[in-house]
Amino acid sequence: MSALEIHQIAVLSDNYVYLIHDPQSKQTAVVDPAVSAPVLDALHDKGWKLTYILNTHHHNDHIGGNLDLKSQTGCQIVGAKNDRHRIDGIDMEIEDGDIFKLGDREAVVMEVPGHTSGHIAYWFKQDGALFCGDTLFALGCGRVFEGTMDQMWQSLQKIMALPKQTEIYCAHEYTQSNGAFALSVDPDNQALQSRMTRVNRMRAEGVPTVPSTLELELETNPFLRPADKELQKHLHLEGASPVQVFSEIRQRKDHF
Repeated sequence: MSALEIHQIAVLSDNYVYLIHDPQSKQTAVVDPAVSAPVLDALHDKGWKLTYILNTHHHNDHIGGNLDLKSQTGCQIVGAKNDRHRIDGIDMEIEDGDIFKLGDREAVVMEVPGHTSGHIAYWFKQDGALFCGDTLFALGCGRVFEGTMDQMWQSLQKIMALPKQTEIYCAHEYTQSNGAFALSVDPDNQALQSRMTRVNRMRAEGVPTVPSTLELELETNPFLRPADKELQKHLHLEGASPVQVFSEIRQRKDHF
């Protein structure tokens, strides 16, 4: 079975849109198309026909290209059942534990609320790829807009339980600014220091820092490390619960 082909498209100021192509069935999905024109250009260049739009949540910088793409390609729009009233033109409503099929490739649907109440992620288990929208970023996580800190922490724990080699395809190039904050709360983390040296070099060269791997995030992303004793010590929260530490880190990031 041929591996999925994943094509990354940079749009707007810092968004990433992903084309996912199954070479066997020739089916193609696009994840969170903020705008339509770059997606249509990429489809033309690749010679792919769009079958599905996969939305992770309802924010306009993730669904802004939906209706134009549907009009021009006849594709189907897929999104969370909980967000059906906020995603225009939705054709397929999915929820936690559902299996979405792109040809013979299967994605497990994961409900990961916090950033928004209806946020979902798509885990292509066979291909080791997670499309997580704005729940988890390289060296960061999304702001908690509609959910609670406890919900967001539970959502991150769901992702943390996936295989460590899972590739994390998040929706924004925030890594450099996230890393500056991460160093402020976890300054003695040598893996983080080394990563930021690489990140700064990559951004200076215009190279994307996304995707990352779950293993790398577990080592360096403070939002996945609230149980770490050194990080707790730096925050003066020794012995606090992980959700308390996570909440403190998220609140500090909101004002960084």
